[in-house]
Amino acid sequence: IVDPVMISKHGARLLSPEAQTVLKTRLLPSATLVTPNIPEAEALTGMEIRSEADMEQAARRLCDLGCGAAVVKGGHRDGPPVDIFFDGRAMERFPGTRVETRHTHGTGCAFSAAITAAVALRLPLLHAVHLAKQFVQDGLENAPGLGHGHGPLNHFGQAGRALGLLMRERYHR
Repeated sequence: IVDPVMISKHGARLLSPEAQTVLKTRLLPSATLVTPNIPEAEALTGMEIRSEADMEQAARRLCDLGCGAAVVKGGHRDGPPVDIFFDGRAMERFPGTRVETRHTHGTGCAFSAAITAAVALRLPLLHAVHLAKQFVQDGLENAPGLGHGHGPLNHFGQAGRALGLLMRERYHR
């Protein structure tokens, strides 16, 4: 599971052009899933993304780069945060509810980490993405209000506890 972490929420580039090339040519072809936000998907595909149809096209192009599946995260668009999943066969839409909060730090990393945990528990990829979407939605809705500026989401809310219980149940069999 690859979260490219190429461009910050403020638009700052976090990878050199050389590193971006290595990401596209070496890392993505070995990935089961890539989870870019819209600016990252634009950088990886070379296309402008303004609509859900554009997100679908970007997900297809990401799979064309060799990864098994892609989720283009829609949190950077106006309106409801809709994520688009494509695995080379099925296109799935994951709607969410926009939460007005400054506590959004680490949402992309939490999303990809939750997917990774669910896949490690041998859940189907699509189900893992669904659980991760719920985890982040719950984490945003119940952010603890820590820090100044962009604080963290709540990793220990209802969805986090449910994911933890699932992990404990699977490992104690």
